Amino acid sequence: MVVAYSLFGSILTIGAMIGAIMSGKIADYIGRRGTMGFSDIVCIIGWAIIVFSKAAWWLDLGRLLVGYGMGLLSYVVPVYIAEITPKNLRGGFTTVHQLMICIGVSMTYLIGAFLNWRILALIGTIPCLVQLIGLCFIPESPRWLAKTGKGIESEAALQRLRGADADISEEAAEIREYTETLERLSEGGILELFQRKYAHSLIVGVGLMVLQQFGGVNGIAFYASSIFISAGFSGSIGMIAMVVIQIPMTLLGVLLMDKSGRRPLLLVSAAGTCLGCLLAALSFLFQDLQQWIKATPFLALVGVLVYTGSFSLGMGGIPWVIMSEVFPINMKGSAGSLVTLVSWLGSWIISFTFNFLMKWSSTGTFFAFSAICSLTVLFVAKLVPETKGRTLEEIQASMNPFS
Repeated sequence: MVVAYSLFGSILTIGAMIGAIMSGKIADYIGRRGTMGFSDIVCIIGWAIIVFSKAAWWLDLGRLLVGYGMGLLSYVVPVYIAEITPKNLRGGFTTVHQLMICIGVSMTYLIGAFLNWRILALIGTIPCLVQLIGLCFIPESPRWLAKTGKGIESEAALQRLRGADADISEEAAEIREYTETLERLSEGGILELFQRKYAHSLIVGVGLMVLQQFGGVNGIAFYASSIFISAGFSGSIGMIAMVVIQIPMTLLGVLLMDKSGRRPLLLVSAAGTCLGCLLAALSFLFQDLQQWIKATPFLALVGVLVYTGSFSLGMGGIPWVIMSEVFPINMKGSAGSLVTLVSWLGSWIISFTFNFLMKWSSTGTFFAFSAICSLTVLFVAKLVPETKGRTLEEIQASMNPFS
């Protein structure tokens, strides 16, 4: 029963992994806007299958397709935003993507408490339809257009994005010069990523995703209600408290992104997730030792809320921002696929094994998550560059100097 429950809970991430493997190549082949449209259509089909499902395998297929669409979107959206926004606003705009996810998940938690799952799945098609229609009114990425040899269209898209009266000559020249440099390089495959000149970008991009997922976020998010119940607290009150803290903390992260920089926010966020897991671990430890019985449920609640708030502040969105910034455009497709695959693979591993880990030892599980979060602090301090206020071309030239 635990295996079936864990498999059903994690099958969405299996679809996302398949989408992640294909995301970079699709985005490079049909463009950023075309990829978003394709994933919206796949998600709509997936939700429709769930709405009209007649058997359990229909539900699995629907979740698989929705996950596939999510895997595509989780790569292409931050890349598109990073490629169209000015350098002084790029971080905040990219993190708004995470804020929208946070609001969507929170609304689903609240609406799901009052509606049955078929109606909830039907509501799931609405954002997909809105985005599909909205794609008709936005330009393609100027950097992708330049990369595919459409220089005139690239400048037209850039002018449209910056405003009719804006002077785009300097930015357009920078994009053009960097694209000309890349034309002398072959389109990079996955294996080419493992060359020494891309090592820093690869370690940062993959490392942040591994640490983000193995810090326990999807186990805690997917099974928050059961965590609260096992700690002796009300599951529904705990979930509402999570929603209440998640949105303002994500919004705070958006506002601070281009003011404080990526690194300081990541350091504070990772330290907060470490503290949250430590408090939750102590709650279960005291429960096992039959100490402070009345206080342990509240300690678990505080721990999960500190974790959720801290994760929302930085670790939720900033790894995706940095992923979209640190790879050169000729490697972005392969790198994006690899990094997104690593993220969803980590998500699947944690969401599938979390129930087994909690059965083994709730205390041990949260101590392990706390240790990984503490490693994240060291990783960010030693290896992650500050990308605030720098163009994509400047970042990539400093991290990946072309020989």
